[in-house]
Amino acid sequence: MEIVSEHVCYGGVQRFYKHVSSETRGEMKFSAYLPPQARERSVPVLYFLSGLTCTEETFMIKSHAQMVAAQLGLMLVSPDTSPRAQRYPGDADNWDFGCSAGFYVDATQSPWSESYRMYSYVTRELPALVAANLPARAGAAGIFGHSMGGHGALVCALRNPGQYKSLSAFAPIAAPSQCPWGQKAFTNYLGHDKQSWQAYDASELVAQSPFMDEILIDQGTADKFLAEQLNPDVFAAAARKSGQKLNLRMQTGYDHGYYFIQSFMADHLKHHAARLQPA
Repeated sequence: MEIVSEHVCYGGVQRFYKHVSSETRGEMKFSAYLPPQARERSVPVLYFLSGLTCTEETFMIKSHAQMVAAQLGLMLVSPDTSPRAQRYPGDADNWDFGCSAGFYVDATQSPWSESYRMYSYVTRELPALVAANLPARAGAAGIFGHSMGGHGALVCALRNPGQYKSLSAFAPIAAPSQCPWGQKAFTNYLGHDKQSWQAYDASELVAQSPFMDEILIDQGTADKFLAEQLNPDVFAAAARKSGQKLNLRMQTGYDHGYYFIQSFMADHLKHHAARLQPA
């Protein structure tokens, strides 16, 4: 694991890393913000999964999360959104599939199955790297994300009981099997058998087994993708079915972008800190 760059930020340090990944069979990049408390002790780690078109830099540059993370003593880790070392025909033809659009699944269809293994990268390889090289407190990890990354965060947490102690999302693709983005990605990455899609559909998962604690979701009412792509109402109905505690906040006038995310970032970080910091 190699440091690409580092920058002092709110008394802590913002770093960007690269490493060779066994899951994606090539170089991967991720960012990590270490709060000032990390100089003295291990700290909780909060993973953020970014959305379509993003990289490992997007969240750290645009979210304005570091100031509150420094106050709360949270490490922030954000990976790239897809493999980039291996290239495939058509992987850059569309902004919503291929490069920058890994959808946090382990692909089963050729050629994508060779390296598009973002689910295993996020849930296994990246946490192992963080644990071995950074001052992350054992047993104190949370996960959140935006849009495609909100989908990824919900799926990773719901499929791995106990690995993540806290969970939230901004405008997640909450029922990907029922929207054009998800159907396009799942057909290409997972094939035409829709039964196989259920393992990566948060609404299907939460209906079967709830997360251990309350899930916080913020969704803007002026989000241009709300009606066709995001389906928070489907997720809410599935949560009611299983008894999942859900705080779904419809935020009047907000759109899908990072001004929306900035506006409620402190709420999300406090949501996670309350569950990750020792009593």
